[in-house]
Amino acid sequence: MHDIRLIRQDPEAFDAALARRGETESWASDLVEMDGRRRAKIQAAEEALAERNAASKEVGAAKARGDDAEFERLRGLVGQKKQEISELEEQAKIESDTLNSVLMTLPNLPLEDVPEGADEADNVEMHRWGTPRNFTFTPLEHYDVPGAKGGLDFETAAKLSGSRFVVLKGAMVRLHRALAQFMLDTHVDQNGLTETWTPVLVREEAMLGTGQLPKFAEDSYKTENGWWLIPTSEVTLTNTVAGDILSADDLPIRMTAHSQCFRSEAGSAGRDTAGMLRQHQFEKVEMVSITAPADSRAELDRMTKCAEGILEALNLPYRTVVLCTGDMGFGARRTHDIEVWLPGQNTYREISSCSVCGDFQARRMNARFRPEAEAKPEFVHTLNGSGLAVGRCLIAVVENGQNEDGSITIPDVLRPYMGGAVKISAEGMLLS
Repeated sequence: MHDIRLIRQDPEAFDAALARRGETESWASDLVEMDGRRRAKIQAAEEALAERNAASKEVGAAKARGDDAEFERLRGLVGQKKQEISELEEQAKIESDTLNSVLMTLPNLPLEDVPEGADEADNVEMHRWGTPRNFTFTPLEHYDVPGAKGGLDFETAAKLSGSRFVVLKGAMVRLHRALAQFMLDTHVDQNGLTETWTPVLVREEAMLGTGQLPKFAEDSYKTENGWWLIPTSEVTLTNTVAGDILSADDLPIRMTAHSQCFRSEAGSAGRDTAGMLRQHQFEKVEMVSITAPADSRAELDRMTKCAEGILEALNLPYRTVVLCTGDMGFGARRTHDIEVWLPGQNTYREISSCSVCGDFQARRMNARFRPEAEAKPEFVHTLNGSGLAVGRCLIAVVENGQNEDGSITIPDVLRPYMGGAVKISAEGMLLS
């Protein structure tokens, strides 16, 4: 959420920053007007309170000197002011709620170093790592590779749940589990993140805090009793500091979690319908950092390297791009997307998105810290990133490791997690 004080100070700059994100409407003047009405009601309530307090003091004096008429007048004034204060406070709350409801729907402002652009075609490549393998045969997509095909059961999943689900079996489910375990071990042992396990059902406040609500309600699932299924453990990890006042010594907080994730994919009709690239239920190893404002931009680069390191250890070629202003997510100020090479599609596909959000989420969650022991609390900065999407990583391992005989070569770093197996045969069996 945005700081209305900054909007008041420089409304033109606010509108210009939103325009960089493709917003065609100018919001600042309306927001400042809403805020003016809110502040006017608050000021009127404070003035009425001062008048009531003054009258209350005079009531006793009028009674003491026997001035019954003045006593009755003052007592009536106290009652009148009490009612007036109540009405003004209620009006101020309505104005405040109206202002906040609009602020909640406006996206974060991009950092100055974010490239201009309308959509993904305008994203800027930062660097590439690895060289795509030169196959002596035509590489297949993951769901057609013989060694994986028997372990990716879309037919049974459709019987159980419908489209965009998969049942994993045999070597595939073990590979999937190995990838998640390897990611967690790397982030904890090498990258210094604290492993965390969180619920997948959350209250509405948590979804509001990280920006999934109110604007993107259709993208998530809600239970009948009001819980929401998390679209990513960013929601739970970030909200662990909601309402807190941390000390400077607590920062940075770096967390990682492996969780189930649930997304309706409301806007993806007809896209990536084959295979397991875009699912309603999937697993992800998430990274979240809570930092002091001065450290958040550098933390984004650190987080990006943590995600890239997973792909490098798996020997999977990738490229990293910075998203342009028109392609960034709602809560981000700058985003680095990491795209892994998928030879079956002959293209790079997103496998991680690392974003710095500034104080945008912290304001929604009221998450603060004290720079010094007695200092006034300030809002923390939050970051999040995939480290990585487990299912998409499985796709990349299968497609990049496929062989002409239908088998799949297992990356070296995963072999200890696979019982020492070095390959998955064309029949889906682990081979040592």
